Amino acid sequence: MLTKIFPFIDWFKGYDMPSFRADAISGLTVALVLIPQSMAYAQLAGMPAYYGLYASFLPPMVAALFGSSRQLATGPVAVVSLMTAASLEPLATAGSEGYIAYAILLALMVGVFQFSLGVLKLGLVVNFLSHPVVNGFTNAAAIIIASSQLSKMFGVYVDKAEHHYETIIRVVESAFHYTHWPTLVMGVLAFGIMISLKRISPKIPNVLVAVAVTTLLSWGLGFNHDTKVDVTAIQIPAIQESVVKFNTTLDLIETLSNERTALGNLMDEAKAANDVIGTFDVEHDKQVINVRISRLKHDAHLLRTDMRALLMSGVEASDGSMTFYPLGSVPAGMEADGRTWRVKVGNKVLDTTNLKMMGGGAVVGTVPSGIPSISIPDIDLKTVLHLLPFAAIISLLGFMEAISIAKAMAAKTGQRLDPNQELIGQGLGNILGACGKSYPSSGSFSRSAVNLQAGAVTGFSSVITSLMVVIVLLFFTPLLYNLPQAVLAAVIMMAVIGLVNASGFIHAWHAQKYDGIISIISFVATLAFAPHLDKGIMIGVALSLAVFLYKSMRPRVSTLSRHEDEALRCADEFGLDECDHIAMVRFDGPVFFANASFLEDKISDKIAANDKLKHIILVCNGINDMDASGEESLSLLVDRIRSGGLDISLCGVNESVMAVMKRTHLFEKVGADHIYPTMEAAICDVHELAHQDGEEESCPLTTACRIA
Repeated sequence: MLTKIFPFIDWFKGYDMPSFRADAISGLTVALVLIPQSMAYAQLAGMPAYYGLYASFLPPMVAALFGSSRQLATGPVAVVSLMTAASLEPLATAGSEGYIAYAILLALMVGVFQFSLGVLKLGLVVNFLSHPVVNGFTNAAAIIIASSQLSKMFGVYVDKAEHHYETIIRVVESAFHYTHWPTLVMGVLAFGIMISLKRISPKIPNVLVAVAVTTLLSWGLGFNHDTKVDVTAIQIPAIQESVVKFNTTLDLIETLSNERTALGNLMDEAKAANDVIGTFDVEHDKQVINVRISRLKHDAHLLRTDMRALLMSGVEASDGSMTFYPLGSVPAGMEADGRTWRVKVGNKVLDTTNLKMMGGGAVVGTVPSGIPSISIPDIDLKTVLHLLPFAAIISLLGFMEAISIAKAMAAKTGQRLDPNQELIGQGLGNILGACGKSYPSSGSFSRSAVNLQAGAVTGFSSVITSLMVVIVLLFFTPLLYNLPQAVLAAVIMMAVIGLVNASGFIHAWHAQKYDGIISIISFVATLAFAPHLDKGIMIGVALSLAVFLYKSMRPRVSTLSRHEDEALRCADEFGLDECDHIAMVRFDGPVFFANASFLEDKISDKIAANDKLKHIILVCNGINDMDASGEESLSLLVDRIRSGGLDISLCGVNESVMAVMKRTHLFEKVGADHIYPTMEAAICDVHELAHQDGEEESCPLTTACRIA
């Protein structure tokens, strides 16, 4: 009982110093990969980079302590990070305080969902995400993730559009207009280092080396070169006017948003008082405000685009102050500093007395020192209800990724894996992680592979990994300041290359064509609806269920005949002759309300197509279950066949179907002498009677009985 609640107790059976040494080395190795990766994935999720470290603090340790896999490395992963961003972007601006609060709440909800499934032993619910759907989604997600990092690679800034492909078009247009070449060089250099070291020796932490080298270069070469000035330092009247208009627009959006919130409260009051007219009036006012906000947001987008597109030359005065002019238009007698300057414009009101100007590349910046405070996230019922479907999808998707990795490793180590216990571990990891300011996490394929290759014996390696993250948070955060954003983008793009698996489509197609089609449709739908990734998954799941229902409603019905190898096989598939007087009909599937009439129709077609038919043998080997509708349909079928002058027998009836027949007295109606244990027994018994007065010279069913 104790080991069931605390599975990590089993770690210490036969645990010795060599095992501890192996776990310590593995934990350190994974930490060297996790620290830079987690910061990159946090930005993919729309969070400040250091929140990736928070997500690497408690989740890896807790998931390992309470999970069943001893080598699974938990933490931030690409697909879950992307799903987090897709879930939260409609609610708040990425990186804002409200957005961060929603992300932490989402982690709590994901954890509760996973933990509940584990405790209730409902791990099989993950099977609703079929392999073709996951393959299509994962391939599309890899492309979306990689392309979403292009803006950081080129050093350009654009607003996100309604569809992901529109955002990428904006990035490409901005890159043609202006590419920050030092940023691009940093990203390409990081790629080169990671690819080279991976080929030279997979054991070298290539991600860490790339991060360390580029951070040192960034610090030594002054890669980041920002300054803050008064708006009057920009000697371009159009920019000064745009800044004022932009701030006015954002202030008006905030005012209208507050009014909309107040109207929401009035709506609740009107509904509570059953005030129908008042409800309509409030709804009308809300719609008017929504239209005004949409227009203002569009105006803000245009102003942002114009300000970002303007390139400037900077002139430094003797006192160190800066003045900015249009690029290449510095007044005579002044000397530009050689940099190309741009205004840093985000989604917040610009401080006209402290305006940020960018003359270099983007870096991570200040990372707060110390571990995050432990507290329960604020829970708002409306937000919870809105996030519930996203939490369910992320829970299932994250767990499917984790359990797939864990199963692959368990096959190599011979370890026993408990999916429900793994759900509990992942759930607790997300619950306690949320209390430590983490966003949703899951098992990582790449880091788990590193953990296994490094020789991890138990989940204690993940505990070591968490301790290393704590040490970094306490003592080494200043070293991360100059880490280029382009390098984090390269880390993400390098990591998701492994998610692209074109052979998965081919494999699904070879297995079943409809699986291949579902995989392709899931892929296309996910790309088309991005960043609304949940729609791609929903379409895939709906198609999978629709195919399952269709196949259940119309299962395969075969007429059997004797093959050259003496076995009874499908006459249509193998081109075999059929007996004129006996029809051996095999029904492959349960007989239930959705397909009972289909069985009747198929047998009726057989009778109508052959006026010489005398006996029908229903082969029940493929019928594994039967409900009340199926039993009623079969009973009526027996009556109809016999009233038409024909006879019917059953063979190969299994125990569960036989039990239903006996409880409903269908057994007596069919007759014990018309129910046979095997197909051969049925043929031998009914053949002679069915062929009396028949003209068939050679019966395709006679081989087993040796009838001439």
